[in-house]
Amino acid sequence: MVKVAGMGSRLVRGTAIGCGVAALVGGGVGFAVGEPVTPKDILPARALPADLCARIGDVANLLPKASSGPVTMTQGGTTTISCTAASSRQKVRAYTSASVNVTITAYGGLDAGAGNAPFTPTQVANRTFSRSTLNKYDENRPYPTKVGRTATGLAGESWTVHTLVQRADIVVLVDYKANPVDADTAQKAALALADRAIWESKQ
Repeated sequence: MVKVAGMGSRLVRGTAIGCGVAALVGGGVGFAVGEPVTPKDILPARALPADLCARIGDVANLLPKASSGPVTMTQGGTTTISCTAASSRQKVRAYTSASVNVTITAYGGLDAGAGNAPFTPTQVANRTFSRSTLNKYDENRPYPTKVGRTATGLAGESWTVHTLVQRADIVVLVDYKANPVDADTAQKAALALADRAIWESKQ
């Protein structure tokens, strides 16, 4: 059997080049390098569930006991959905109040400029998350998370906490304000609510 010199190395080299090209093409399927980006190349934001706030569920435990039944947040918006609830109660020697607002945004892709593949929805969501001035929070979190808190009131008995969470193309912002409330308790409640919103936004 006669061996052709260099045939094996050429085959290996050709395979490697082919794999490299496949990897490059795989990263930008649907976009031709050097061609102008058209609207069909940019992925739109996905539709969020029409009953997303109801899916998140009862938030009565975050509010003063102004009612005996469950509390479902009021929903507004489409691509960006806002879920809100608030309550207050006058006691004999104290005034209690709380409000919660959950904003869920599904991001679409964006034009990245001439000659560049469009930004994916996940990339756009990540850019939004990264630009937030809130503080990074990494304590056993399943998703990238940032938090912030502000004390109000003479004795610091009132707190406003903010929680920002990203999962793929979804970014959830929870704003929770309560009086009186422990800051750590309020933050844990906001984190749990953000995770519920992330989970229910999967569709």
